[in-house]
Amino acid sequence: MGLEELIEKVDWEKNGGIVPVVVQDTKGEVLTLAYMDREALRRTLETGYAHYYSRSQKRVRMKGEVSGNTQRVKEIRIDCDNDALLLIVEQKGVACHTGNYSCFYRKLGEPERVLPMDYSLTILRELEELIMKRKENPVEGSYTSRLFKEGRERIYKKFGEEAVEVLVAETREGLIYETADMLYHLLVLLAYNEVSLGEVMAELRRRRK
Repeated sequence: MGLEELIEKVDWEKNGGIVPVVVQDTKGEVLTLAYMDREALRRTLETGYAHYYSRSQKRVRMKGEVSGNTQRVKEIRIDCDNDALLLIVEQKGVACHTGNYSCFYRKLGEPERVLPMDYSLTILRELEELIMKRKENPVEGSYTSRLFKEGRERIYKKFGEEAVEVLVAETREGLIYETADMLYHLLVLLAYNEVSLGEVMAELRRRRK
């Protein structure tokens, strides 16, 4: 069965072109509830990595494209009404933006548990190291590797788009989310130009003297 034929097995029209997606790991733990449109499912099938449709940003994103917490898809199931999907994935790292493994980490009525924030540069150094690895040794299905393959125009355009998203973010949560995206794409841009984060930090320190 061809790719497009598989995609059209889903009843997209019932919910306005998007369907809910339950995501669980290979051990059966439910990780999150997401959404897909045709393009998200197409990219997922093509790359083998989960892509979702963001209803707030109205665009498709690969899960973990910024954090590195990707989901390699092992199996896709469809429900009896053809209007919901189940993804069984190999979860790398954590699935939830709070730092918890699953988005369903608390019982109804329990307070939210956000893990301690790391204000050091460790996460940026780790992300920079991962970006350099993807540049030097491309990995199939990697969003970062694809950016480097597409070249300068694509890398610069994506950074510009993310910078605009920061400027137009309407909520505090949106601003945090878009800033994380922008920082990731900035690191890709720097890596493309063989500029290290350390060099940027050194320039900031020089300016303080």
